[in-house]
Amino acid sequence: MMGVEELLRLTVVALMSRSGERQNDLADGLGLSQAQVSRKQAGRQHWSLEDIDGLARHFGLHYLDLLAGPTHAVGVLHGSIPALRPADLATPIPPAAAQLPLPAVQLPAQPPQASTPRPPVQPADAPTLRCVLCGQPCGEEVDGFAQHLSAEECAAAIAAATPAPAAPVPAPAPVPPQLPAAPPTPEPTPAPEAGADPAAPEAESVPPPAAEPTVVRGPRAYASGSLIDQITGRVHEALQECSGDLEAAQAVLLKSAIPDVMTFFKASRVGGRYEHSEFPPTADVLKKRTQKGADEIWEGRPKWRNPHVFKAAKQGEQFEVTALDMNAAYLSAFKSWLPIGQLREDTSGVHDRKKSGVHLITPAEWEHTDLPNPLGNRMEPGELWVTESTLRLLLDCARDNLADAPTIHRSLVSGGTEVLLEKLRRALAEVRKTALAEGDELTVNYVKSMYSKLVSTLGESTANRDMRRPDWMHIMRAKAFANLWMKANKIHKAGLQVVEISGTDELHVIGDWRQVFTEGRDLNQVKEKNTYTLGGSR
Repeated sequence: MMGVEELLRLTVVALMSRSGERQNDLADGLGLSQAQVSRKQAGRQHWSLEDIDGLARHFGLHYLDLLAGPTHAVGVLHGSIPALRPADLATPIPPAAAQLPLPAVQLPAQPPQASTPRPPVQPADAPTLRCVLCGQPCGEEVDGFAQHLSAEECAAAIAAATPAPAAPVPAPAPVPPQLPAAPPTPEPTPAPEAGADPAAPEAESVPPPAAEPTVVRGPRAYASGSLIDQITGRVHEALQECSGDLEAAQAVLLKSAIPDVMTFFKASRVGGRYEHSEFPPTADVLKKRTQKGADEIWEGRPKWRNPHVFKAAKQGEQFEVTALDMNAAYLSAFKSWLPIGQLREDTSGVHDRKKSGVHLITPAEWEHTDLPNPLGNRMEPGELWVTESTLRLLLDCARDNLADAPTIHRSLVSGGTEVLLEKLRRALAEVRKTALAEGDELTVNYVKSMYSKLVSTLGESTANRDMRRPDWMHIMRAKAFANLWMKANKIHKAGLQVVEISGTDELHVIGDWRQVFTEGRDLNQVKEKNTYTLGGSR
């Protein structure tokens, strides 16, 4: 029988694949190094009980769901399986552990070339020859586990082995309490209509294998169904109030966007493992100096032009430039490391990845003239206060040997997490995606108003009376700027030229940007704003 820790490793791999994460993303979420996560996943170190709590927080699951096996955990993640209750601890683990070896028992005979060399020698190692995500034979290994390198390969492997999908389909059934009801399913068939058509059960068994690759290919369809229903229900309610008048309904929705998004946020936190502070004391550096002035936090807003390109343009050279627009920049910035409680002073000068807040630093010199400074257009030397998002970006640049690490003089931090807004982000992203596909601009504009106003009113704005977290506001705004800088760096690494970068969502490039980014309106895609000739008439 498979051990709990081995089952946990497979669950972690499945959750990472379905959520589109890599080991460095998971390491950041747990406050560990990528090497530590790799050793734990390879079995060279043990996952501790504290790690299990961290994994549960990172993926937004209860620890019981995490320990119930990969099929159950992934099902809870995207809402197709109900979450466990503490009283269910004794029942889900045995069936979840039992369901995992099934593909390993049924599949070795299908691709003999992949499985025949090893199983005769070491039958106990046979499961490692099959992808831990789809159960199909696989020749690649990731951190000691057999795993296809992409969701498309998993889908192709499942499609190639037609009898294989039958094993994963009943797997979710053992999780709910209705497990005993699974065997009696043939009872309805003796009914007059079902008994007269023996092909009917076969017709019903065919769609599940077709649906399984869909789950593999859609790793981001895991938002809370109830939260999505609340958001779309609010749109329908506004339409009913306005008798179907789209313009009037939009005015109503935009006016209620702030209280609505705070309501949805609170709903997303139901069942959370901890409570965040909504009105903690505000540190002096986060207080505005005047009513219409600013506080001391530098967010790193970019505003940069490539001096080499513009100099060449003035000398007569011409360049075909494409202006790219980032989609829903502030919604993507919901995935930020946010402090949970009141900020407290730390003078150790060491960055603790399990905490979050604001930091007084002296940044290193930036010597790259063909790449924007991660600090934005700040020209003044010396110390400055930056957010968690900016500090982590600067430390990443140091790890990539782009600059020295900044010197940390003082920090105001609290225990932090990256998942406080994750359920809300997923729900808003899913509603937005569906609305775009259906051409529903009313819902698209409503979602945009909610996520943008949430970020802008979390500070000392009187428009939001449910929360005052200026630290969150600065961290998320800085995260949007950091995300844009990382896209510029990705263009630069691909050998293309960055021409201009500004705001939260504008990136101008020279070259075939489609080899770097996918075009579209999803959060992980970019869209072309316009093209122009630099050096001629713009």
